Amino acid sequence: MNNLVETSPNVMIAPRTDIGAEILTPAALEFVVMLVEQFAPAVSALLETRQLRQKRFDNGELPQFLPETRVIRESDWRVAPIPADLIDRRVEITGPVDRKMIINALNSGANVFMADFEDSNSPTWDNVVLGQVHLRDAVRGTIGFTDPQSGKVYSLGPKPATLMVRPRGWHLVESHMQVRGKPVPGALFDFGLFFYHNATELLSRGSRPYFYLPKLQSHREAALWNSVFVKAQAALGIALGTIRATVLIETLPAAFEMDEILYELKDHSLGLNCGRWDYIFSYIKTLRNDPERVLPDRGQVTMTQHFLRSYTSLLIRTCHRRGTFAMGGMAAQIPIRNDPEKNAAAMAKVREDKLREVLDGHDGTWVAHPGLVALAREIFDQHMQTPNQIDKLRLDVAVDATDLVSPPTGFRTEAGLRHNIRVGVQYLEAWLRGSGCVPIYNLMEDAATAEISRTQVWQWLHHRTFLDGDKELTPAWFYEVLDQEMDAIRNEVGDEAYAAGRFAEAKKLFSQLSTEKNYTEFLTVVAYNQLLDHESKVGTEQ
Repeated sequence: MNNLVETSPNVMIAPRTDIGAEILTPAALEFVVMLVEQFAPAVSALLETRQLRQKRFDNGELPQFLPETRVIRESDWRVAPIPADLIDRRVEITGPVDRKMIINALNSGANVFMADFEDSNSPTWDNVVLGQVHLRDAVRGTIGFTDPQSGKVYSLGPKPATLMVRPRGWHLVESHMQVRGKPVPGALFDFGLFFYHNATELLSRGSRPYFYLPKLQSHREAALWNSVFVKAQAALGIALGTIRATVLIETLPAAFEMDEILYELKDHSLGLNCGRWDYIFSYIKTLRNDPERVLPDRGQVTMTQHFLRSYTSLLIRTCHRRGTFAMGGMAAQIPIRNDPEKNAAAMAKVREDKLREVLDGHDGTWVAHPGLVALAREIFDQHMQTPNQIDKLRLDVAVDATDLVSPPTGFRTEAGLRHNIRVGVQYLEAWLRGSGCVPIYNLMEDAATAEISRTQVWQWLHHRTFLDGDKELTPAWFYEVLDQEMDAIRNEVGDEAYAAGRFAEAKKLFSQLSTEKNYTEFLTVVAYNQLLDHESKVGTEQ
């Protein structure tokens, strides 16, 4: 970033709009800087530890339950009691920090709305700063929106959902703010601004600052979040344990440390969540060099696969033993209003999935669209007539390390390759334009979809996989199929939209990440640099 301005010694930040100035106040920035100065070195150290651990996996080591933390797993302890306004979380809706989306989600009838600065948000400076503005207004009940095209007015209803916020993961940075010449951790930026502006206000309204924590890979990363919470509460004179957070178990290594993660956050914990799409991505990524664990087509990797069934069952048993929530995964379907037959099939899949979750013992579930809230609620109401199922201990569950890394079964096909390319490129193109939550083929997609798509193509190429049983996927064939799918996308969106979009950049990025020799851990890290380059070019032209 070359257009940063100095706001105080050793602190640089991108120019602030009038609206942004309401959020990026000197006091709020000082709070963020305090967190960065104390915790950024620990973030860097933990990311280095991730790399060292991955090298061991690349060399053939498999994840295991940690022998040094066995006493935590075998001891009896429980996390802090559940706050009154979150005792019932049976339906949660998620989405980006867009103003209209926030209003619709809070009014959707869901128990909880998770406002997302991570996988469903493209982190342009406008999106990040305005997202904080929108959430500040939502907390105070003053948020409103008038559609500039239709003139429709949106405002909060009388019983909005309880708000939770998902900051970015430890691996992501916010380059629009730098401390001592280095970009700040995106997690500390998102958390710090929201907490500073809204913690006291939430308490005055009978709620609390609630968070979802993404992409953790170890209990040490959870311990760092706990330290951040302790410091933030002390700095604002707020009681220890006021903050509560649910951790998404969406990486394979974290599935082996669920007890330990809860233990590190026990004063601030609201349980664990099954982040299924990122979990599948992490399974491929973590075991990427293992030829025995090359995944079948993404569509065949359902929650009935043994490694996923084992993970969700263990999560429920672990959480309930510790007296806290075990939240189910996402239903990404979008109601198909112009095709009753396809809509019925889609809703049947949602019903089957939510029925599995509630009968297994999950305390709630996620949906991506307001049109699914009623269906999910109906299923949980029918089979969970108490606020939660924490008393359902699932003592029948016995899961070992072998179960959690069990190879999934199924076929690898050319159709699966083509679907990965077409969905992955279209999502990346929208992300580069600043949209991180994208409807594609009747599913609401976020960054996890693009991650699975390009990672699976990389894995198939890396292991010289045969598709449809008899045709090896070579780089030459991949490039041929990629060109064909780009033509198909052009036909779908139209020449004008294709030319006006960023499809060439998305194609290049998807191709690069799918064919490179050394695997890139997160596409959003690479794509973020492209966002910054684009912002700089636009700024120069203006």
